Amino acid sequence: MEDAARLLQLVVNGAAAGCIYGLIALGFVLIYKATEMVNFAQGDVMMLGGFVAYSLIAHWGLNYWIGALLAIAITAAFGFALDAIILRRVIGQPQFAVVMLTLGLGFIFRAGAGIAWGYDSVGFNTPFTNKIANIGPLILGQDNLSIIVGTVLLCAVLYVFFSKTRLGVAMQASSQNQLAAYYMGIPVRTVFSLIWAISAGVAAVAGILLSPVSMIDVNMGFLGIKAFAAAVIGGFGSIPGSLVGGVIVGVVEQLAGYYLPAGFQEVTSNVVLLAMLILRPQGLFAELQGKRV
Repeated sequence: MEDAARLLQLVVNGAAAGCIYGLIALGFVLIYKATEMVNFAQGDVMMLGGFVAYSLIAHWGLNYWIGALLAIAITAAFGFALDAIILRRVIGQPQFAVVMLTLGLGFIFRAGAGIAWGYDSVGFNTPFTNKIANIGPLILGQDNLSIIVGTVLLCAVLYVFFSKTRLGVAMQASSQNQLAAYYMGIPVRTVFSLIWAISAGVAAVAGILLSPVSMIDVNMGFLGIKAFAAAVIGGFGSIPGSLVGGVIVGVVEQLAGYYLPAGFQEVTSNVVLLAMLILRPQGLFAELQGKRV
C-alpha cells in the first residue's frame, strides 16, 4: 500500500511538472498552427513573465492575483509587439532564418533579464507556498496541485475562446487558410499578432505557476527544450497533444528520478522523444489532414 501511495505521489508531482512543459509546448503549437513558425524563444518568454510577476508582487507589493493578471497582460502585450515589430518580417523566409532569429531572441531575452533582475535566483510568496494537502495517504504540495488545476482551467478558457467567440473562430480560420480569411475581411496580420500575444500570455502563466516550485532565474527558459520534446511527442500542431506530451515527459522524469540511478532523469525527455520519432514520427495526436492553402 505504501509503495502504491508513493507511486501515485510521484505521478502527481510528475503531472504538475508536465503541465508546465505542456503550457510551454502549447505556445509552440499555437504559433506553429497559425504561422508555421517555430518559436525557440518560447521558454525565455516564460522566464520574462515570471520575472515581471516577481517585480509586481515582490517589489511593488501587489496582491498575488492582481500581480499575476497584470504580469500575464504585460507579457501578452510584449508578445504582440514582438510579432508586429520583428517576427512578421520573416514570414515566408526559410525556416533556418526563423530558427536562428528566435534562438537569437532567446539569448537577448536572457541577457536583458540578467541586466534588469540579476543572475541570482529569486522568488515570491504565493497562496500555495509551503502548504500541503492531505488526500488519504497522499501528502501533496498545494503548489503542485495549483499547477494542475491552473492548467486545466486555462485549457478550458482557451477551448471556449477558440470555439465559441468570433475572434477565436477568426484565428482558426486564419490558421487554416490565410487567403480565404483575408478575403472574408479578417485582418490576418493582426490576428497573427494576437496569437503571439496569447502564446506569450500562456508562457507567463507557466512561469507564474512554476514560481512556488522552482525559483525564477535567467536560465529557466531552457525548460523550453523539454517542452519542444513534449510538443513533438504529442504531435506538433496538436493542442491536446502538447499537453498530453508534457504530462508524459513530466511523469517519466519523476519515475526515472526515483527508480533509476542518478543522471537518468535529465535525459528521459530525450529518450522518450527518440522512441516516439522511431515508433510514431508524426506524434500521438498528429492531425490527419494538412492545411489547405
